[in-house]
Amino acid sequence: MAPKAKPVVTAKNIRGLKYFQQLQPLFAHLHRVGTDSDRSGNRQLFFDQYAALILLFFFNPSLGSLRALQQASGLDKVQKKLGCRRTSLGSLSAAARDFDAEPLQAIVGELAQQALPLTAGKDAELLRGLTAVDGSLLPALPKMAWALWVDETHRAAKLHLHFDVFKGVPCHATVTEGNGNEKKELRAALQAGRLYVIDRGYAEYRLFQDIIDAQSSFIGRIRDNAVYKISEERPLTDDARRAGVVHDRVVDLGCETSGAVFKQPLRIVEVATGKNDSQGRPELLLLASNCLELDAAWIALGYKYRWTVELFFRWFKCILGCQHLLSTCQNGVAIQVYMALIASVLIVKWTGQKPSRRTFEMLCLYFQGWASEQELTAHLRNLAEKNKKKL
Repeated sequence: MAPKAKPVVTAKNIRGLKYFQQLQPLFAHLHRVGTDSDRSGNRQLFFDQYAALILLFFFNPSLGSLRALQQASGLDKVQKKLGCRRTSLGSLSAAARDFDAEPLQAIVGELAQQALPLTAGKDAELLRGLTAVDGSLLPALPKMAWALWVDETHRAAKLHLHFDVFKGVPCHATVTEGNGNEKKELRAALQAGRLYVIDRGYAEYRLFQDIIDAQSSFIGRIRDNAVYKISEERPLTDDARRAGVVHDRVVDLGCETSGAVFKQPLRIVEVATGKNDSQGRPELLLLASNCLELDAAWIALGYKYRWTVELFFRWFKCILGCQHLLSTCQNGVAIQVYMALIASVLIVKWTGQKPSRRTFEMLCLYFQGWASEQELTAHLRNLAEKNKKKL
């Protein structure tokens, strides 16, 4: 059989570039990044233009490869809207190494700050700043030696993500090799005014104190064999009992041999999951926190919200399309991941809704020219009305 011809990218395949023009002020400071070594002055592709092309890749399924992006760069419409020139395949490939991915981290954070809360009410008020933190592996190719994970036969990059629960957007991220240390990445990215919710993999007492010292709070699951001294057994409210809380205790966590150096008492809330462990015993969660004033029911609820970051990982890898890598170098993978996170935040900003498969499909149809702006607007209006009815 003859090889299937690759589709030719035309101006009819690309629409909605006015949305990308709105991003130019945000990307403006990227223009000179990576140009220090360009002494000849003949560079034709700059970081802000490359970033816009990568963003176009996520919203237009017809641009499924680096070659397709190269074709798109030759279209007059794309050049006018993105301010770029026709670029070569070699230049696009080299861009993944020439342009440092780190400045994109700040753009993710800046867009997250601009995003408005999607959820209001008592949960958002009492758990203000709730930020779910976790890591997820991104499969890598065998030739990506930097992404060594477990052994010589496994390769993966790891996305370390901070997710603003009530805004529904990522607010910070780093990309490392698969063996990247999650605790180290969290410690390096701590911010003030956050309520971090973390799983058992982050259970390190020194990290807990670092979070408190950073003027933030935490709700973190600790191991079942944790050592602590009870200083107060608190009475349970009806809300706490309904949430499955079994015990609410103020404690001195750790001991001299554990290396824990806490400057204040902490709290351990014991929550029944309603399930049994492998030995048939009721499964209990031990949740440590420095939030001494919150009812235990809200501690349990805050930890339950940790699953929002898991749902985001599913969206990120299965729907947004981060399975196909445009580059195999670590910096290039980081650029693609950060731009995917930026795309996710933009969907929330543009639509005022959590990203979903149907909304993403409608946006893609619009950017491909199959759906009109009126049809896209009608879709978003219907979503807003459905959400109001749920509330």
